[in-house]
Amino acid sequence: MKVWRGRPYPLGATWDGEGVNFSLFSEHATAVELCLFDSADAPRESARIPMQEQTDRAWHCYLPGVRPGQLYGYRVHGPYHPEDGHRFNPNKVVLDPYAKLIRRDIRWSDAMYGYRLGDEREDLSFDERNNADCAALSTVIDPAFQWKGDRPPNTPWHKTIIYEVHVRGFSIRHPEIPEELRGTYAGLASKPAIDHFRKLGITAVELMPVHHRVNDQHLLDKGLSNYWGYNSLAYFAPDTRFASANGAGDAVTEFKQMVQTLHKAGIEVILDVVYNHTGEGNHFGPTLSLRGIDNASYYRLAEQRRYYKDYTGCGNTLNMLCPRSLQLIMDSLRYWVLEMHVDGFRFDLASALARELHEVDRLSAFFDIIHQDPVLSQIKLIAEPWDLGDGGYQVGGFPVLWTEWNGKYRDAIRRFWRGDPNTMSELATRLCGSSDLYEHNGRKPYASINFVTSHDGFCLHDLVSYNDKLNEANGEDNRDGDSHNLSWNCGVEGPTDDPRVLQLREKQKRNFIATLVFSQGVPMIRAGDEIGHTQQGNNNAYCQDNEISWLNWEFDAEQKRFFNFVCRAIRLWRQHPVFQRRQFFQDHAIRERNCTDICWLTPDGTLMTDADWNSDTVHCLGIRLEGKMIDETDEYGKEIVGTTVLLLLNGQEDDVRFTLPQHPFHEYWQPVLDTAVLRVPTYRLRKGYRYLLRGRSMALLELRSHLPKILDRWVD
Repeated sequence: MKVWRGRPYPLGATWDGEGVNFSLFSEHATAVELCLFDSADAPRESARIPMQEQTDRAWHCYLPGVRPGQLYGYRVHGPYHPEDGHRFNPNKVVLDPYAKLIRRDIRWSDAMYGYRLGDEREDLSFDERNNADCAALSTVIDPAFQWKGDRPPNTPWHKTIIYEVHVRGFSIRHPEIPEELRGTYAGLASKPAIDHFRKLGITAVELMPVHHRVNDQHLLDKGLSNYWGYNSLAYFAPDTRFASANGAGDAVTEFKQMVQTLHKAGIEVILDVVYNHTGEGNHFGPTLSLRGIDNASYYRLAEQRRYYKDYTGCGNTLNMLCPRSLQLIMDSLRYWVLEMHVDGFRFDLASALARELHEVDRLSAFFDIIHQDPVLSQIKLIAEPWDLGDGGYQVGGFPVLWTEWNGKYRDAIRRFWRGDPNTMSELATRLCGSSDLYEHNGRKPYASINFVTSHDGFCLHDLVSYNDKLNEANGEDNRDGDSHNLSWNCGVEGPTDDPRVLQLREKQKRNFIATLVFSQGVPMIRAGDEIGHTQQGNNNAYCQDNEISWLNWEFDAEQKRFFNFVCRAIRLWRQHPVFQRRQFFQDHAIRERNCTDICWLTPDGTLMTDADWNSDTVHCLGIRLEGKMIDETDEYGKEIVGTTVLLLLNGQEDDVRFTLPQHPFHEYWQPVLDTAVLRVPTYRLRKGYRYLLRGRSMALLELRSHLPKILDRWVD
């Protein structure tokens, strides 16, 4: 076989139409061998090629006779000194960190570990077994694809509504999707899926991890699996478990087709990415890729370099102090944007990426590189603003360009609807976009990704049905998962036939959805919440690839009503510019009217006082949002004039008669949504009318005019 010198860049395996360039970074290796395999079933490599060239610590060669479809891995030589942070073992075939497609997944055996299992000081020993028959193998791809003028929707942040979804769980039980497409990328882009997204009104799907992941051996031994996928193995390769039977050989193409189809429907694609750690675990983990390529460069090591710094709870943390680790992440991000056409990323445990020495540093190299990057600085960037290390809870601590999962919003909304005392002041702040968290550094209300539920924790139906988690199915004696859920079962734990409890639960679900949608910021809905999906009390279903996690598309009458309610709430959100502000409320006068852009009202129709805000017995308020937003303009510089609305929230058990506020003589209040009733009253309400706001409910009213619209310009 001809072997040419090749190039150090780009890293990975690159097909140029005539041959393939292979390049692998390893600073501390003494030699690298490229291993070629004839098939996924091959017990050993058919060729082992020494990579003689090294440039800037990248080992490289060019094979003119190799074509797309070639399977390969590496054997990396170097010191095996765990006490010094080095874990090279050339007996192990390791996966290219830049692999674009995984053709053979891990086949677990003791040979997958670099040390001898069972030794007294296990990971300090050296295992000489060859793992060529069970190592993960990547394949050379041809990246060509007919995008046919694909254009990203480029939905502005303030007009974005996110749908967090698991590719497999969404469609695996969908009766209208062809069976061979269920649970796949193609299934997520099928007509029934698109129809659901459009009817619901979402603008973006946020896909739970689709990077190829490690399916942990300890889970497989229990009959479980790494269903969520937060244990990445290959940062460039789409997970092949989501490829359809017809596309199993090319998950890359199927993923691109999915993105193309979603874009045509006006739906953006955001990826949940896990760059904070890998699936190789702690010092007792297997040797799969980075550990065997250059452990000391890629991972954060403790003072005793045998061990890893673990800010993630998953055994290891990527080393943001190493330029090549940063390059790996940035190259991966750019690949998914430029080659796969995704529209943004949600960074799992993003605080871990901001740690340079120990403390979280918002001026770290990670942020600097993204901010100056002409590609990544222009896409949607979402941080999960916490990790498990000291000082890791950083809600509000990320810089401009970044949005954040607002955990404080989630907790405040849950506390209010649970009936906790002293919730009013924080509730108001969260409803208005959390200016206390984001305004100080120049960010806008849409920096807050508002959510009540997410994949991690109770789903919405379980949030109103369980006080305590039920995670026994995970095989950890119910020790896993968060015990602090701020949930309320409405009087009975779990399933019940009590009609009063069931009615209250449905109303609470409507309250949560309406509050979420009508808050300033970007709403995010967990897939399945809109159809009343339950996980039977499991709040950590990371390993449940079964009916616990899969959405059930056979609705009963109550689920249909709730889905229609969610669709109605989102339509109202889209219709009213006052819910999609780009600026924080300033509490200033609105032209010639004796009111402000936002008014906070008591049930008797008067403005809230300091005593009202500080009272632990006040659980009811009204919010008047002025439709003429003089501080907001559209993309053409024109003043935005929408409808004035009134939000009424009653978090207590008792009904309240809410006095409607003042308005000009030719206008009236029209109820358009009420979480306590199936049909909203159609009659017109004048100022001073006392609206019946049922216990634990909320309502939305619009201020409408008696006069023809043509007269609205001068009638004041």
